[in-house]
Amino acid sequence: MTASANPQPSLRSARHWPSWLGVGVMKLVALLPYRARDLLGRTLGLLTLHLPGGRRRVAQRNLEVCFPELSADQRERLLRATLADLGFMLVEFAFAWMGSERALARVPCTIEGLEHLDACRREGRGALLVGAHFSHLELCARLVSQRIRIAGMYRVMDNPVFEREVLRARLRYAEAMYTKDELLATVKYLRRGGALWYAPDQDMRGKDAVFVPFFGIEAATITATHHLARLSGAAVIPFFHRRLAGGRGYVLRLEAPLENFPSADATADTARVNAQIERMVREAPEQYLWVHKRFKSRPPGQPPIY
Repeated sequence: MTASANPQPSLRSARHWPSWLGVGVMKLVALLPYRARDLLGRTLGLLTLHLPGGRRRVAQRNLEVCFPELSADQRERLLRATLADLGFMLVEFAFAWMGSERALARVPCTIEGLEHLDACRREGRGALLVGAHFSHLELCARLVSQRIRIAGMYRVMDNPVFEREVLRARLRYAEAMYTKDELLATVKYLRRGGALWYAPDQDMRGKDAVFVPFFGIEAATITATHHLARLSGAAVIPFFHRRLAGGRGYVLRLEAPLENFPSADATADTARVNAQIERMVREAPEQYLWVHKRFKSRPPGQPPIY
C-alpha cells in the first residue's frame, strides 16, 4: 500500500484537539506579566508538591543515591523544593517558547563570561555550550540568545502538534536546531564559528554511550561532547544558569573553555564533562530535573537503582 493510499491524519483532526488546547494554554501563560508568571509558578509548585506515583519516587531515589551525606530530613526538604520547582518549569517552558521578545527583554537577567565567547569569535572558533537539564534550561537558552547567536540540539517530541509548534518557536530565536542524527550538519555549523547549546546529562544507551561517574555512580553518558569537539575544533564552555529567589530573575554563567579538550580518550573526556555538570548541579540542586531516571541503564552485573 502506498503512502498516498493511507495518508497521515491531519494535525487538525479531533485526536489532536487536546494538544492544540495545550498549545493555547501555553500562549496564554506567555502573555502574563512577569510577576504574574512568578505567582503562577509558585502556585503550580504547591500543587506539584503532591505529585503522585512514579516520578516522585524517581526524584526521591535520585536524591538518596546522589546525596548520601544528607540526613533523611535534609533530603526530604530538598525533595519538596525540587517538586515545587517543577511548577516554575511549566511556566518557564511556556514563556520560553511562546513569549514575545518585548516581554523577554523585561526579565531580570545577568550574563557572566561573555568574554570567553568573544575570544572564540576572534579566533574563528566554534563553541559548545555544555549545560544541564535544569528546570529553566529552555528559558535560559532563549535569554542567552538575546546576546549571542546560538543553535541547539534537541530530541524530537513524540506529540506531532507540540513538535511542530515548539520547533517553530525555537527557530524564531535560534539559528538552527539539530537532532542527534544530524552530526555532519552540527559539525559544519561549529566549524563556521557557531555557538551550539546542548545538555548531555540524560540516560543514554547504545554504542555512543559509556559509563562514567556522576555523583559517584556509574551513569550511561553520551560521548558526543568529545566527538563534536574533535571533529569541529570547537571550544567546550560550561554553561550554568540558575533562578534567583523571590522573582529576582536569572544568572547565566559562561565559564572558561575546558583546557586540553578533547584528549585522545573519549571516556576520560566524558567523565570530565560529567564532573562539570555535577559541580553545576551542586550549586542549585533544587532546580535540577531529578524526576528523570538518570541511572536507569546500569553497567553489566550491577543491580537496578529504581
